[in-house]
Amino acid sequence: MFDSSTSGRSSSSGRTHALNSVIVLAATNRADMIDPALLRPGRFDKIIQIPMPDKASRLQILKINSEDIPLADQGGPDKIDYDKLAELTDGLSGADVAAISNTAVSLVVHEHLDKEPDVKEVEKKAETAKVTMKHFEDAVKKVREQKD
Repeated sequence: MFDSSTSGRSSSSGRTHALNSVIVLAATNRADMIDPALLRPGRFDKIIQIPMPDKASRLQILKINSEDIPLADQGGPDKIDYDKLAELTDGLSGADVAAISNTAVSLVVHEHLDKEPDVKEVEKKAETAKVTMKHFEDAVKKVREQKD
């Protein structure tokens, strides 16, 4: 497509130009939908497939994306069980796993908004609000629902 539109513009001016140093970068999460003609030898110099993250990778993604989140006391009953969350996120992409932390925070915010209609009161309570394991588990469900 790039070639034909470039050739079309070049030929309309009466000249043709060689395309040198053209780099095409593409990404998809639906490799099964790519036309096989695009994947024939000689079309792309490199095809890099990035697999879904394994449990250890999902665990690290969850920990990294939770660093700046106010979490429940890790010694208490609502502590975050990252190993369990890594298990629950099997089959999710790295982006999906990363979204779980933000979704958990969003659930806490909505929880407070539902209980207290006064925004000033919600702001006060937000300072002490903590994300619990239950919020993370609900976030995993929500992210999975959005994928389906």
